[in-house]
Amino acid sequence: MNLLADLTNLTTTEVLLLSAIIFVASMVRGFSGFGLSAVVMASAIFILPPLALIPMLWFLEMAGSLAMFKGGMKDADRPTAKGLIIGSACGLPVGLLINMQLATETSKAVALSVLIVLAFGQLAKIRMPFLATTAGTYGSGLGAGIVTGFAGAGGMLIALYMLARNLPARTMRGTLSIYLLGAGVLGLATHLIIGTMDQTAIARGLFFIIPTLLGLYAGRALFIPRLEPYYKPFCLTLLLGLASLGLIRTVSN
Repeated sequence: MNLLADLTNLTTTEVLLLSAIIFVASMVRGFSGFGLSAVVMASAIFILPPLALIPMLWFLEMAGSLAMFKGGMKDADRPTAKGLIIGSACGLPVGLLINMQLATETSKAVALSVLIVLAFGQLAKIRMPFLATTAGTYGSGLGAGIVTGFAGAGGMLIALYMLARNLPARTMRGTLSIYLLGAGVLGLATHLIIGTMDQTAIARGLFFIIPTLLGLYAGRALFIPRLEPYYKPFCLTLLLGLASLGLIRTVSN
């Protein structure tokens, strides 16, 4: 355990707390299909600052995407996926570079505020028709990249985009599969170039893949089809509560 603590630059208590948080967040992803990074960010932001969590979350999201990959890419809207990937690739370095200039407490407040807005937007099922355009596609990708650089939760913005497009489920699933893989590869390159993906982030990411996969499989095992309509509202309400409490705590300090 001491070797792990040295590699991850975390105390034993922090390793255990993060493992528990990531396990629960991965369960949320396993039975609802979203929310891994958002729940980790809202819960673990007082253990590690956003700029340290974001590169670690890259490993967890990639592991989750590959573990839950269901194929269907032949049904994808490839031009849409391309636009989202290009936009995200442009937005991520902007978000990371701005984040690097912020004080830690300011960065926490911004990240939690972004999570609150996105969770509320999805919970309220806010539709923005202007997103269902070519410019909206690239803009959504750009916004998702910037949000990922701030709060590691660009996927939640993409979910709002998909809501505006009202795509068939098969098309949406295939498009998201391409987007997640493409944005993940380019995101890794961005982290390496900017320097946010250092040895410590890599060690943390690789270790926490374990509770991620355990949580994903536990979430899928607990999935009950008849309760499916309630999973997403429950998870969004949970996220909204966690982020709101975190923001109150940050501001009060």
